[in-house]
Amino acid sequence: MARFYCPLPLVSGQLVDLPPTAARHVQVLRMQPGHSLTLFNGQGGQFSAEVQHMGRSDVRVVVGEHSDVECEAAVQVHLAVGMPANERMDWLVEKATELGVYRITPLMTERSVIRLTGERAEKKQAHWQAVAASASEQCGRNRVPFIDVPERLDAWLTCQTAQADVVHGVLSLHATTQPLTALRSGAAATAKTWVLLNGPEGGLTDAEDAAARANGFVALSLGARVLRAETAALAALSLLSLV
Repeated sequence: MARFYCPLPLVSGQLVDLPPTAARHVQVLRMQPGHSLTLFNGQGGQFSAEVQHMGRSDVRVVVGEHSDVECEAAVQVHLAVGMPANERMDWLVEKATELGVYRITPLMTERSVIRLTGERAEKKQAHWQAVAASASEQCGRNRVPFIDVPERLDAWLTCQTAQADVVHGVLSLHATTQPLTALRSGAAATAKTWVLLNGPEGGLTDAEDAAARANGFVALSLGARVLRAETAALAALSLLSLV
């Protein structure tokens, strides 16, 4: 059954005009009054619904029963990533959402190709949030990960504080690295929240890596092979969330 993200208060029995994006998708699918669909608003669970009215630019549905269905990962993973160039950030957001990421913070580092501030940063954030919502529709999630407005790595690091129940890790080439899998199955086996930092193409500089470790981030490795920035972030996310 077709699923649509509807970021509105939903109550069984109410009539709802779908937001423009969802309405457009319903029209593209050529749905008609009487057709069934599923709605979720990111607050948990999902609602059955039925198309009541199809206009040229509007779609009205009647909201049905709520189902307390969830498929979230057991571990909440907050990815903080040096933004990869071109369309790879879109791809990263999409695939990370499918893998169950809880939050993504796009970062500007010394080696970042993309620099975003002000209105451009806000527009990109809105675009990536829409990518995450679309990916949640596709993969069956009833919650949409939050995508932060891009910020500088140094500013972001100053806001990170040690917490007893949160693991902070940085994908690193430093001599003190330990396998992520070893930490996941060892000292951090019971941790339910991870903050995972990864650099852009070329990785973090030595100074940035040192700043992260000085701020309590554990240096982590994914093995001997060199992975692209977006591949490394998704591989680490898979190891943490698909268990």
